[in-house]
Amino acid sequence: MSRLPSVLFHSDLPQAELHAAKLDGELYRVDQCFSPIDEIESRLLRARALFLTIPPRLIVEQRSAAWVYGAARLPTRHQFCADITARVRPATLVALSVREVVIDEEDLEHIAGLAVTTPVRTVVDLARNSLSFDDVELDVIGSLMRIERFGLDECRAVLDRRRNLPHKTLAVERISEALRRIQSVQPPPDPVTPVFSGP
Repeated sequence: MSRLPSVLFHSDLPQAELHAAKLDGELYRVDQCFSPIDEIESRLLRARALFLTIPPRLIVEQRSAAWVYGAARLPTRHQFCADITARVRPATLVALSVREVVIDEEDLEHIAGLAVTTPVRTVVDLARNSLSFDDVELDVIGSLMRIERFGLDECRAVLDRRRNLPHKTLAVERISEALRRIQSVQPPPDPVTPVFSGP
């Protein structure tokens, strides 16, 4: 018997069959798709699941990008952006949250065929654009910075690439607060055991 693909959509098997296999414990959900239970969930699987279900030329951003990187829960409404030059038709995007943005190739990672804002760009976008910025956003930003191991300097470099960028100061304040939070909850270093050379 041939092995199932790592990510299955209704183009692979009928929807009823996919749900039945999930109920039988053979598959688990990855957003709108399914994966065999012996597949470890990863950013590759999450990116592949989105790639199979969204229109081409969309870029995954903000909370959805953080979800792909493993730093956030699956959002209730995915967030995407499109390069302002891509001419993505809004009529096809009724169920999606999509912004038109100016974005450079250096702000993107390509995972399983999917364009995702880099972790640093994701943090900057969350800090600049989140209308209701609360503990959830602080935790997502802090988790992403901890997982990907970058700090405020990298975020400032992204912010400083564009002149007159709105909410730059606010973004720095929010990112700094997220950093303070993760530093305050980090466990203290292991105590050093003294080494005695003799009497």
